[in-house]
Amino acid sequence: MNFETRRSGGSPALNYATCDGLGKPALLLLHGVTRCWRDWEPLLPTLTQTWRVIALDHRGHGTSERAESYRVSDYVADVVRFVRDEVTAPLVILGHSLGALVAAGVAAEVPQYVRGIALEDPPFHTMGNRIRSSAWQAQFIGMQAAARRGGSVDDLTDALTEIRLPTPGGALKRLGELRDRASLRWSAECLTQLDPDVLSPVIEGRWLDGYDVASILSRVQCPALLLAGDPTAGGALTASDAEATEAALSSCQTVHFSGVGHQLHRERPEEVLAALHAFRAKNSEFFNEC
Repeated sequence: MNFETRRSGGSPALNYATCDGLGKPALLLLHGVTRCWRDWEPLLPTLTQTWRVIALDHRGHGTSERAESYRVSDYVADVVRFVRDEVTAPLVILGHSLGALVAAGVAAEVPQYVRGIALEDPPFHTMGNRIRSSAWQAQFIGMQAAARRGGSVDDLTDALTEIRLPTPGGALKRLGELRDRASLRWSAECLTQLDPDVLSPVIEGRWLDGYDVASILSRVQCPALLLAGDPTAGGALTASDAEATEAALSSCQTVHFSGVGHQLHRERPEEVLAALHAFRAKNSEFFNEC
């Protein structure tokens, strides 16, 4: 597995990593908010055996350029431009959280380039107009404050540990009680490269402005794989949103992950890989065109 990082043209310039795989179908990986392309590392040794993998840093994340606006529609526009200018060939997109929303948006905007999408726990309005009634808002407020203060990775890990989140019973729990130290340290590493302004539209409930979920899903023509986390364990995709997504997509295969929250590819990498493998096998006539 040998990845090479490059810089895209256009503005903002986007950092991306690619692992050459001559003759293999192309797979574009899109990470979640506050993360970077390296978030996919648990899957990369296996994915690169059968895919030509391209992994992107979104605007304001990793070593991509910062920008003035961080709505989901901005990320969609970036990736549409990236696919047209840097990839140019048909591909499959695997996106987590923010990346899942972007994957659906790209499939709707440039269907001629997208042969399939895999949507890992897309948050939809859980991180949109419903965020004020969830623990996500408090988590992102704490993460933004930590990113603005800065400091070492250990300092940021300590700050993340102490973020207080509301629980259904009305009590507060520390983030460190819900996630282990290694997971929080990785989040802290990502925060050292994050533009803190990335989180402002999320916290304010403006993240999905200009991103019409129903319209986008209705325009997706390719096969879709929906990977649903468990809302009772911290998953962001609600049962009603999962049902609505399945109904809106013309071709959708859903895999539910019981007992695991939002970070499916890091907590259950083998199961995510198995679901992606089965999805590819079922839709081989589409993916062979990549």
